[in-house]
Amino acid sequence: MKTLNKLILVLAAASFAALGTSTAQAQAEFQKYPNIVDVKFVMEYAAIPKRDDVMIVDSRPMARKYDIGHIPTAFSIPDRKFDDMAGMLPEDKSTQLIFYCGGLKCALSHKSAFKAEKLGYTNVKVYAAGYPDWVKNGNLGSVSAAHVKKLIDKKANVVIIDARPTARKYDLGHVPTAISMPTRKFDELAHLLPADKATPLIFYCGGLKCPLSPKSAAKAIELGYTDVMLFQAGYPAWKEAYGAGPTASKAMPEPTMAKAASVMIETGDEPDTITHDSFTKLIAEAPDSVHLIDVRDPEEFAAGSFPTAINMTVDDVEEQVAELPSDKPIIFVCATGARSGEAYDIVKPEREDLEIYFLNATVEYAKDGSFTLQPAG
Repeated sequence: MKTLNKLILVLAAASFAALGTSTAQAQAEFQKYPNIVDVKFVMEYAAIPKRDDVMIVDSRPMARKYDIGHIPTAFSIPDRKFDDMAGMLPEDKSTQLIFYCGGLKCALSHKSAFKAEKLGYTNVKVYAAGYPDWVKNGNLGSVSAAHVKKLIDKKANVVIIDARPTARKYDLGHVPTAISMPTRKFDELAHLLPADKATPLIFYCGGLKCPLSPKSAAKAIELGYTDVMLFQAGYPAWKEAYGAGPTASKAMPEPTMAKAASVMIETGDEPDTITHDSFTKLIAEAPDSVHLIDVRDPEEFAAGSFPTAINMTVDDVEEQVAELPSDKPIIFVCATGARSGEAYDIVKPEREDLEIYFLNATVEYAKDGSFTLQPAG
């Protein structure tokens, strides 16, 4: 009898073991999307400034995963909420879509990719190795506005750094508790960073089109800081979610009109900014009546700018300020108003003989010279 009972127990244990193995295999096996890409492919499309021909989608849960770390230009569309949030996907069904989640054992990105394909998207990829692989390969992660707010509310041991130009952006509004360290002045302001190189640092600037925060973050890493993140959605995302942050409470002058060659330039709320309507009219009717200087990086300029613009980075402007022409008004432009404002701040005190302005706007450039303007963050 004892032998029989022992045999029954052995058989039962074997059955449970087999069932467990079968269950584990079932969990490990899911339908994988056929178009898989690696980190090198994703790095090309996850460029900052954000490319307009791609949408990178984080399929993980938002609060527990995306908020605390994601690929900097990625949007959060959790697979569980895909149907509800599918309207976030681009209208152009040929746009490159790249889905990712938590690694090779995560099925969420594959599920979302199949769903996107059913909606008619024709250029869908899955970064199967996902966010863990992104970080493993030395790439910076980004946090969300909600996560930054949580850190501020609980007074966490973290330093938040605003990489935008001080006079033009930080003073007009910034994330609470953030310190101002413009990227161009990083070296001379590095003493503002904590002595403990393990202190978490979060860098932000003017949004997904602004390259200043990753540049500053890279400099911090070179100095030996080991816990560096981006808040790449930046101040525009903060302002949208929680309203304008602290300001320097500077009084703004009344808008004025200035004569610029054959057109009238209307200035905005900030000193020597050009209003969007005035700028649009100038480009349409008399683009050659001013010098347009695009102060973005050369690769940004090459991807699209105004037809009559020339490219000079902010550093170039500083080095060549004495050589800037005085025969026509100068208007500095960039992608968010940050670098153009910085160029203005450099030139104005050095060249009082010049009539200069800058465009304080979020600008979307197209290869054919067309553009759209939105208020700057």
